Amino acid sequence: MKRILITGASGMVGEHLTAALTKKGYIVHALVRKPQRDSEQVKYFTWNVEEGIIDKTCIEEVDAIVHLAGENIGKRPWSKNVRTKILKSRTDSIGLIYKLLSTGNHQVKQVVSASGTGYYGNKRDELLSEDRVPADDFLGQTCFAWEMAVAKGRSLGLRTVSLRCGVVFTKEGGALSKIAAPIKLGLGATLGSGKQYIPWIHIQDAVNMYIYALEHPGLQGVYNMVAPEPVTNKQLNQQIAKILGKPLWLPPVPAFVLKSIMGKMSELLLDSAKVSPDKILNAGFRFTYPTIETALKHIFEREKRDE
Repeated sequence: MKRILITGASGMVGEHLTAALTKKGYIVHALVRKPQRDSEQVKYFTWNVEEGIIDKTCIEEVDAIVHLAGENIGKRPWSKNVRTKILKSRTDSIGLIYKLLSTGNHQVKQVVSASGTGYYGNKRDELLSEDRVPADDFLGQTCFAWEMAVAKGRSLGLRTVSLRCGVVFTKEGGALSKIAAPIKLGLGATLGSGKQYIPWIHIQDAVNMYIYALEHPGLQGVYNMVAPEPVTNKQLNQQIAKILGKPLWLPPVPAFVLKSIMGKMSELLLDSAKVSPDKILNAGFRFTYPTIETALKHIFEREKRDE
C-alpha cells in the first residue's frame, strides 16, 4: 500500500482524487490550513505557505506528491495583489515542500502537479500541443512559472509531471453549473462570438489522469489534460440546452459587455484555446467521457437523480 501526499485536497478535484485513491487502497496525507480529524485512510497535516510553516511529518512513508494547491483564479478580480497571491500560492507552496524534502530523509520518488491550459492564451482555432511557448499574459506566465517551480524537483531526483488542465466539468458546482444556470431558466446565451474554444474535461477523466500519471513511471514532463473533442462556447451552450430540453434563443452577450463587467477576468470566458490531448493518448491513457455529449449526459442525468 502506498501513501500519497496531496496539496489542495479540500478543493473540488482534490476531494474526488482523495476518494478515488482511498478506494484503490492508497493512504492519503492531506496538507490543509486548519487541523482536521483523521480517518482510517486520510491523515491531515497543517501548513501555512505564506508563513513558510509545514508539518515535517507529512512526508513520512510518502511515495508520491500530488500538487493541486492554488488560489482560485475566478474568485476575485485580478488586482495586482490578487495576481501575486494566485502566483505565489502555486509556486511558493511547492517550493516549501521541496525545501522540506531537501533537508530530511524521505522516500518520495515523484511529483504530479496541476497546471492550466491558460498557459496557451488566446490562440483562436490553432491546435495547441505541449511544445508551444507560454502566452505573454498573466495566466500564461503564471502557468509557466508554476511548471518551472515543479520541475525544480528533478534536481532532487524526483520524476515530475505537470498536467495542463482545462475546465473541469462536474455536477458539484464549478464552471459548468454557472454556464448551465441561465439555460435551465430559459435564459441561456452564447458569450462573445461563441466561436472561442473551451478546453474541457469530465471530473472522472481528470481524476483518472492524475492516477495514471502516478502509476506510470514512464510519464515525465508536461501533458495536456483535456478531452479529445474540441468544443466552442456556442456548441457547448447548444449541447447543454439540448440535453436539458431548454430553448437557446437570446442573442449573444457582446464581448465588450463582459469586459466592462469583469475586466481582465473576461479572458476566462472569451479566450480561445483548442488544446490537443494527443500526447497523453499516445502514452496509453483512455478517456471515459471523450465527447461533450457523453460527459454532459452523465453529469446532468446524475444531477437529476440526486434532486
